This record gives sequence, structure tokens and C-alpha cells, in this order.
Amino acid sequence: MSLDFQPLVSNALLALLLVPLIALTLAGIYLRQRGSLLRLLAIAAFGMALFNPIVVNEEREPLKSVVAIIADRSQSQDLGNRSADTDAALRQVQTALTRLPQFEVRTVEAGRATENDDATSTRLFQALNGAFRDVPPSRIGGAIMITDGEVHDIPANPSALGFNAPVHGLITGVPGEIDRRVQFVRAPRFGLTGKPQAMTYKVTASSEPPGSRARVRVRVNGTETASEEAIIGEEMPVEVTLTRAGVNIVEIIVDSIPGELTEVNNRAVAMVDGIRENLRVLLVSGEPHNGERTWRNLLKSDASVDLVHFTILRPPEKQDSTPINELSLIAFPTRELFVDKIEQFDLIIFDRYQHRDVMSLLYYDYINDYVQKGGALLIAAGPEYAGNMSIANTPLLSVLPATPTGNIEEKAFYPRLSEQGKRHPVTRGLEGSTQEPPGWSRWFRVIDVNPPEGSVIMNAGDRPLLVLNRMGEGRVGMFLSDQGWLWARGFEGGGPHAALYRRIAHWLMKEPELEEEALTASGSGRNLEIRRQTMKKAADPANVITPSGKTKSIPLAETEPGVFTASVPTDEIGLYQVANGDLTTLAHVGPIDAPEFTDNVSTTAKLDPLARQTGGGTRRLRATADQSTIEVPNIVASRGMASASGDNWIGLRPTNETVLKSVTRLPLFSGFLGLGALILVLGGMWYREGK
Repeated sequence: MSLDFQPLVSNALLALLLVPLIALTLAGIYLRQRGSLLRLLAIAAFGMALFNPIVVNEEREPLKSVVAIIADRSQSQDLGNRSADTDAALRQVQTALTRLPQFEVRTVEAGRATENDDATSTRLFQALNGAFRDVPPSRIGGAIMITDGEVHDIPANPSALGFNAPVHGLITGVPGEIDRRVQFVRAPRFGLTGKPQAMTYKVTASSEPPGSRARVRVRVNGTETASEEAIIGEEMPVEVTLTRAGVNIVEIIVDSIPGELTEVNNRAVAMVDGIRENLRVLLVSGEPHNGERTWRNLLKSDASVDLVHFTILRPPEKQDSTPINELSLIAFPTRELFVDKIEQFDLIIFDRYQHRDVMSLLYYDYINDYVQKGGALLIAAGPEYAGNMSIANTPLLSVLPATPTGNIEEKAFYPRLSEQGKRHPVTRGLEGSTQEPPGWSRWFRVIDVNPPEGSVIMNAGDRPLLVLNRMGEGRVGMFLSDQGWLWARGFEGGGPHAALYRRIAHWLMKEPELEEEALTASGSGRNLEIRRQTMKKAADPANVITPSGKTKSIPLAETEPGVFTASVPTDEIGLYQVANGDLTTLAHVGPIDAPEFTDNVSTTAKLDPLARQTGGGTRRLRATADQSTIEVPNIVASRGMASASGDNWIGLRPTNETVLKSVTRLPLFSGFLGLGALILVLGGMWYREGK
């Protein structure tokens, strides 16, 4: 109930009317004139009527305080019994708050990944702000966080919370947990393949003093390369060699110890992009022709290729009267190329080359040995391959995938992909290959060969056109036509010569992306992307081992010939192991060094300082005497208390806010009441003046 004034006239007019009257009345009182007090009462009654006092009676309903319960569902909460303890504590807290009707409860589960949040850290206060977004600070009664204590967004001081209410922490886990962790301190993002890369790592442990030693293993792309002892608490150097171009996964694995909380953080991962040094290619052309420039232009246009090109312009049998000292030709350095430096080349190409005693037969043996030990050889055959001077009549025959019959077919044909070629990564999806006739120009010559070894991935009618084969540790390719230059010149619209030639060269040089049988996996956001290349018409499901050790079988669907893929949503951050048949690979989902795995040991130390400053506190959840559930402190309303936490209770603060339901207004000087008062005082004044 309250008294309100609503004047009938403006304040200025009130002053103009009442001030002179009050002044005259006060002067009369001072001069002791008769009737001055009655005049004062009459002026007061007149003034009250003008001021119009009103008694206001408001009916109000108290509002509820809003309390947030934040349940930590981050990945570290999956350890031990933490998740079950969180569920039990959440149920008990919710039940206890139902007995306190002055509180409105909002429950938020935080820490798990969503479409908009990859949950690489435990951000409970972000979730708390979201729960209170539409609540004025005066109505906030407090917050209860059920967590393992590993919270990564704790404000520096209570003022950053935006409200004045207690924050309590109920901590899962058990005291004295044991855990080891390893992490990279410095790791390059890029590195040259085949060259040592310097890295540093650090092993920490919750239960072992600094200076202790732990056994660690080093793996590159799943293959163990080193094993050594690391000093706990100190940065340790390590050198690794990248084995392939593209993404290389480098792992440091520290041995686990008995009773360890988890082995998830016993493995540190670094993703290093391998970059090849310039590829060295030797191109030997038997004689100048239209296709020679096509090969040269393609290889010269690739900045990653160092090209050495020789064309045989003057074979030994060519005799004329030109003096030797007047010749400007460079002698073909056969010994230097094929004996001294042959191992320095990544690829050797013979383009329409024929044996004309430029190379001794011994050098072909060196080429054979080069291929068997891992080298790459490409034969771009022309008419000379079917003749008497064919290199098929040399010791090189032992590595050639196809031998000539001596026939040359010279008629128009469209190069077409074979059934193998439609699935092979060298020719799969080649632009124009899906049309009939193919969306490229015709060729007019093909060298006839006996049934070849290896994979025939392109045909000229019913004859092989492009053959790929493995020999020992190396690879050999054979193009049985010299008319690829027609595509390069744009004849009848041309064709995808650059893509085809480049893929052939890179397959020969063992580019991982062009392997016929390959399994790759990668993380994309919170999805695990699996890709299986195979020459088979079906692929078995992929077996996936999650960072926590769970095993899943993932079916693969064919997205294009020879390619089977799957995209799998994940709820764990870390390293996934993927296997399919004899192939295995690794993939990391989420950030490499996510804060979620920085520490897994439960603790009260991180949350307790802020909780105490707000009047709250932290305590560990403990099992009941019969081990059937856990004990949760009593929850009480703590209006006016400085501290909202005790030995076995936690407090939440009710609000003083109310909501208006109705208003009753009673004017005091209006109607008969005001009229009677005025008549009374004016009559009294008249009566007194009449005497």
C-alpha cells in the first residue's frame, strides 16, 4: 500500500494559489490575529483537495529465481564412472529443486559436439550464459555445475559472470587419479620427403616426478621408426623422415602405466604435409617428330619437374663429310646417364626410341636393374618398335610389358577406356571418357603387340593402347601409339592429353593418390571421411577403431567406378584407425592438440577460486555407504547469507522481484469526503470570525 498525489492543476498554478495564502496566514499567526489557525486549516484543506491524494493498494506475486544446472558431457566425462555419476547427481539435484518452489530450474548439457560446435574444449560458462540469456541479473539464483573440473572458459573474476549469485561445482572422478600425457611442442607443417625433420615433444605425468623416464615410440604413417626413452617434464628432440608426398601422420606414443586413467592422451599426433623435391625426368627421343614437343612442353610446364632431354639427331651409322670439329651436336652421355647417375632419375621416358648402337647392350641391363629396384620407365612407342631395331630386341625386353608382333595398324580409331581403365585411377573420370563416341579426337596408328602383362587400361579397338605393369619394386608403362600429339594440337577438338600424360607419369613415380588399391581417411569437421580405391567391383566394410578403443564397421558406397566412400559423424576427438582388407590408414578428427585432452585428471582446483568468490564452492561427489548411488549435498534457499555453501549443503538465492497482479486506488479528498472537510473548516472559520 502506498500514498500517491495527482494534482488537479499544474504545479505552477498550485504555487500561485497557495504560497500567498500560506504567507498571509503565517503572518497572521506571527501577529497573533484571531482565527489564524482556522485559516491555516482551511488553506490546508483547500491545498489537499487540489493535490488530490490517492491511496494505492497493489497486489503483487513473487517471481521465481532462475537456477541453472550445467551437466558436463565432454569426452573426458566418458572416463571411468564419471558419466554415470553425472547422471545420478543430475537426477538428485533436479529432485531436490522440485521441493523448492521459489526456484525455476533450467538444465543444460554442454561439452558434446553439435553442428555449430566442434566441442574441442569444455566451455561450461558459455553454456551458463546461454541459459541466463533472457533472465535479468536480479532474478538469477545461482548455478550448479556437474563436471570433472576440467573447464576451459572459467572467467577471471565474478564480475565477468554478469550476475551476483553463487556458483557451485559438483566434481566427478576420484582423488589421486594417475595419467600420462605426451604432446608435440614443435612440429613443422611442411617438410621435404626423404629428408629428416626435427621435432620436439614433451611427456608429463600426474603421479611421476620430473626427471623420471618413460619409453616412447615414434611412428610415421603407421610404421614404427624409432623407440627411445624420454625424460618426464623435459622437451625431447626427435627426427622423423616423411615417407610420402601429401599428408603424413607422425605419432609419438608413450607407454601406459598400471592404473592409468586413460590411454587416449598417450599418443600425440602431428600432421605434416610432405613436399617432394623436384622430380628428375630423363626424356630420350629417338628422332624429331610431332609427339616429341608434346612430351617436352608438358614436362617443362611442371615446376616440380627437372627435365633432361636428349634427341638422337645423328646416329652412329649416319656418315657424311662434315668434320667433327664443325659439328655443334652434343654427344649423348650414355655412361653418365645410364651408369653414373641413373639412380638420380625418378622417371626415364623413351619416346620412339630404337636401338641403333647409340647405347651398348650393357646399358640396357643397368636400366633393367634400375626398374627392378624401384625406378620408373615409360615407353612411348612408334613404328620403330615394330621394326628390326626395336628395343624389344635388346636386354630391355625383360621389363617390357608387351612385345611387338611386327604389325602396325594404321586406320582411324577412338581411344577408349577398357573395363579396367574405367576403374583405374590413371584413366578414371578422364574428361570425355563417358561419351560414345568419346569426347575427344581420333588417332590413326597403333602398334600391334602380343598379349601383354599388367593392366590394359586403354584400347584401340580390340588392341591394347596403354599398358601399365609392375616389375620388381618399379613400374613400367607403355603407350602403343605416337599420336597423342593430335589431342595437344586440337585435331577434331583435341583431347585430355595433359591430364592423361601427367597421371601416367605420376603413377609410374608412385604417387599415393594414383594407387589402384588405396585406403585414405581424413577428418572434416566432426566427420570421418573414408575413401577406398580398388579395381574390384565391390568393397568390404571398413573397420574403424575410435580414439577410446571402440570398434565400428562402416559400410562403403560406390560413388564412382573404383571408388567407395563413407562419411561418418563422430563424437570423439582424436586419432582413428581405419582398416579395409590388408590396407590400413590413420586419420585425426578435430584439432591435433585439443584442450579437451590437455588434462584428464579430475580436479577441484580450477573451478574452486571462482566458486568461492561468488559465495559458492566445489566438492567431490562421493558414493553412498552401500555404493548404490552417490551423495549430493542438501540444497537450501540462502536469502541474506554471505556464504551459500556449508559442509553438507549448498545454497541458492531467492529473488526479491515480484510481478504486479492488480491495483486498487482510493482518492482521499474527492467526493463527499473532500466536500465535508472543506465545509467543516470553512464553517469553523466563519463561526470564529463572526465573534
